[in-house]
Amino acid sequence: MTTRSRTRRTARRPARRTTAVLVAALGLVSAGVLSGCGIRATTVPVDVGAAPSRVSCKTPAGTAAGTGGVQGIRATVELVCGAQLVGVQRLVPVPEKQPARDMAVLVTQALLEALQREPSAEEREAGFTTEVPATLTASAPRPGDPAGTVRLSRKPEDLPPVALSQLVCTLAQSDVVSAGPGPVVLGGPDADPPRAWECTDAVRSRPESVPTLGDVVRPSASPAPSPS
Repeated sequence: MTTRSRTRRTARRPARRTTAVLVAALGLVSAGVLSGCGIRATTVPVDVGAAPSRVSCKTPAGTAAGTGGVQGIRATVELVCGAQLVGVQRLVPVPEKQPARDMAVLVTQALLEALQREPSAEEREAGFTTEVPATLTASAPRPGDPAGTVRLSRKPEDLPPVALSQLVCTLAQSDVVSAGPGPVVLGGPDADPPRAWECTDAVRSRPESVPTLGDVVRPSASPAPSPS
């Protein structure tokens, strides 16, 4: 090997060492920046997915505003926000009592329509939605139904779980439909016996997990007349 070749090889070594030192220094700087931001440095690619969406779920002011002089009741309807049920105040118009329709049916129908109504632009911006089908209606109980039964134009167990949760938790807060705390008794348009659903904390926090079938409710037997 000539003297010139040795000189060239010796000259390359410091350059390689300098490059290695620079790479190591950059690695230390990156690790320091990441640790300073609360992120642990890693050499393994991590798929963290899409950034979580945040909604305020705050009811805009004026949501329970008047309805232009129309007779109504102040009620809380349960809308969906952040995958949970959130109560929103409404002034629900209720028509005057009609022949062959009791007040419980009228109030149920009015609450249904309030749930079916699309949230306002401000409510949608805050994250509110509703899953109650627009075609759902309420009707009077069938002969022999337990007291407080509400019949629907569709079997309750066939409704989307979130819509059923909205309906149950909304009706459970109405003194006209539900006499005090307890289950809401719902039936469909056929002769199947009505079933009972309860609005629990679990239903409100996870409305999609409401039991599809409620407990069958039988009418209480009338007391036998005492012998004369």
